[in-house]
Amino acid sequence: MRLLCFPSVFLSSFLAAAALATIPTRADAKLARCFTTDDGYYDCDIKATDKDGSFEISAPKKPRYGLIMDEPGLASAFVMRGTSRNVALPGKFKRNKQDLACWYNAETRVRICVW
Repeated sequence: MRLLCFPSVFLSSFLAAAALATIPTRADAKLARCFTTDDGYYDCDIKATDKDGSFEISAPKKPRYGLIMDEPGLASAFVMRGTSRNVALPGKFKRNKQDLACWYNAETRVRICVW
C-alpha cells in the first residue's frame, strides 16, 4: 500500500483555499428594494443567513440590518453600524400578513421591508 505525503505548505494552502470558498460573498446577495423606518426606501442587497429564513440587508451609506428567525413569522432584529457595532433592536418583529415582505415591531413601531 502506498501513502501519499503532502508537504505541510501544500496542505495548509489547500485548507486555506477551501475555507475561503465557504465564506459568503457579495455575489451571494440579491438586488432588492428595501424600506426601513429610519432610512425610507432604497435599493439594497439581501442575503440569506440561514435556511430558516433569516436574512441581512445592506446598502452603501446605510446601516446593515439583520433578522434572525425565532419561529415562523417571528424574528429578532439587529442593526450593524460600521464593522464592530452590532446593536440588538428591542422587542420582536412579526411578519406582516398583508405584505409578507414586511416585518413590524409593535413596541417600537419599526418596520423593515424587502421586495
